[in-house]
Amino acid sequence: MPYELIAILMFSSMMLMLMTGQRVFGAIGAVAMVASLTLWGTGGSDLAFSAAMKLMKWYPLLTLPMFIFMGYVLSESRIADDLYRMFHVWMGPVQGGLAIGTIGLMVLISAMNGLSVAGMAIGATIALPELLKRGYDKIMVTGVIQAGSSLGILVPPSVVLVLYAMIARQPVGQLWLAGILPGLMMAAMFIAYIYIRCRLQPEIGPALPEVSRNIPLAEKLRLLRAGLLPFAIFASMMVPFINGWTSLVESSAIGALTAVLAAVLKRRMTRQVFEDSVRKTLGISCMFMWIILAALAFGAVFDGLGAVKAIEGLFVDRLGLSPWTILILMQLSFLLMGTFLDDTAMLVIVAPLYVPLVNMLGFDLIWYGVLYTITTQIAYMTPPFGYNLFLMRAMAPPKISLTDIYRSIIPFVGVMILALTIVMIFPEIALWLPDTVYAK
Repeated sequence: MPYELIAILMFSSMMLMLMTGQRVFGAIGAVAMVASLTLWGTGGSDLAFSAAMKLMKWYPLLTLPMFIFMGYVLSESRIADDLYRMFHVWMGPVQGGLAIGTIGLMVLISAMNGLSVAGMAIGATIALPELLKRGYDKIMVTGVIQAGSSLGILVPPSVVLVLYAMIARQPVGQLWLAGILPGLMMAAMFIAYIYIRCRLQPEIGPALPEVSRNIPLAEKLRLLRAGLLPFAIFASMMVPFINGWTSLVESSAIGALTAVLAAVLKRRMTRQVFEDSVRKTLGISCMFMWIILAALAFGAVFDGLGAVKAIEGLFVDRLGLSPWTILILMQLSFLLMGTFLDDTAMLVIVAPLYVPLVNMLGFDLIWYGVLYTITTQIAYMTPPFGYNLFLMRAMAPPKISLTDIYRSIIPFVGVMILALTIVMIFPEIALWLPDTVYAK
């Protein structure tokens, strides 16, 4: 049987298993093991063992539970509530200020947790009721929360970029640094859109009335100190890492310990908060480790088949496509898969194929990691089956319909496509910071 046909059979089998509701790591791992045993006999049984050993020897993987634990400690101890209260007070006088503050909240939540689901949950439970109560347009604010929560997989410490680093064999630190400027650029573009639209249509984002803004300066400063706490935690781990004083793993440990210390000093580190944080950290960490293990096994089969060279020959030699055309087709395929898969599933399904192909085409794999992340952000919010759309439907109040949710994301998807185009045209936006830091 031709290797191209074997590769197509593996992909179709895996997609079929996923559509029947099987867990991502189970579907990918099962297809990898069956294929290896069929192709190489009993020798293929070493595949899972080799992948496990490779996973266990990957030292930066220790950052995964550390950053997840840090995020859960900060969210379970309600420090996110302080953040939104700070934005509420300081941004309220601005037209559309609470929506702009919500984007700021999402950026900080992303820096605390690294998962888009956490930003969505906090935005839908804390920000959305306040925005609706104060007369903001329900369609616009629904889009604000979905767009802001998508930043969780781009702004460091992004858990998804850790997974990409493992599969693409790239340094996690460089990928995180590469995500900072594009993430902040996208957040700034969201804020600019909200501000301009609310200036043109004041009724959809009214400023807070004078009576609500009449807060003593001392109270405003107290809220500012409370809201800046996550900045201090983020700086405590990133500044030593960027200056080369600590390794990435050591910085993640500093972040986790600083988050615990902050919760203790605010007298919010109860036994229940600690148990919930540990339990949720263990669940998320184990899930990602199983996914990485399955992806490594799947990638090993592809390497053995030589499927990447075969597909490169199809696109470049037979069809005569340029490298940029192939890259754009890859991004479009992510948008298609995003209608029914989440970001980790998309990555582990196509990474064994796409990452080597991107390398062969001469593109930078750090830059491509940022492109992949932005594209999956867009795929999250693309109808009819975008992942974030149904998360918002589950968390939003009944007055917000699925039609409202679909309408809300249209302008924000446009902004994200523009951001993706800018990063594609100007790779230095993603590469300047890691090149500068690692040049030291």
